[in-house]
Amino acid sequence: MDKNSDKRTDGRKPEELRPISARVGIIRKADGSAMFRIGDTIAYAAVYGPRELYPKFMQDPTKGILRCRYNMMPFSGSGDRVRPGPSRRSTEISLVTEKALLPVLNLEEFPNAVLDVFIDLPQTDAGTRCAGICAASMALADAGIFMRDMVSAVAVGMVNGRLLADLSYEEESTEGEVSDMPVAFTPKTGELTLLQLDGGVTKTELIKALELGRKVCREIYSVQKATLKEKYSGESGEED
Repeated sequence: MDKNSDKRTDGRKPEELRPISARVGIIRKADGSAMFRIGDTIAYAAVYGPRELYPKFMQDPTKGILRCRYNMMPFSGSGDRVRPGPSRRSTEISLVTEKALLPVLNLEEFPNAVLDVFIDLPQTDAGTRCAGICAASMALADAGIFMRDMVSAVAVGMVNGRLLADLSYEEESTEGEVSDMPVAFTPKTGELTLLQLDGGVTKTELIKALELGRKVCREIYSVQKATLKEKYSGESGEED
């Protein structure tokens, strides 16, 4: 990245997202599903349920539970080959994803039940947990689960003193001072549902990073909303 230029190595402006595309209803046997692509990172999410939770001793008669499983495929892209199966990192991201999505769900509607969300990434170039959260949010909506709001997520950060939105793998791997901050917001209310930080920032930098994250998450939300509307407006047209 040229410090004397406003452009990044891939030609984007500091506040610019990588190209985004999305689809819903792509996995036939799932109750809801979605694909979310940002740059070269692709996430698929499939929702199953709500269904009765087994074993029964795990059931809660007052509410259901949300279970997320995050999985990067072995040859998914940038960085070292990922070992198949659960890892400490995938377990941590699965829990982070659950916490990012829980504020928009009313699990009291599903006593003794479970909502399972499976997130798989066949291709990656940074921002994988955020892409997974975006895909999962769309898949839950596609499944007809009542949600108070959508959840949109993106990684923002500081790279050698510059505040950037949607860091690429090349930027995350830049020599020098790099701070990576995955964030998630509910677009309508602006509620922060995820904040993680790898690196160090000042209080002023943190505030500016959150402002940028909130701004670009609204752009991501517009894609999520348009994709869901397109599917269901198309279905209503076919019924007519």
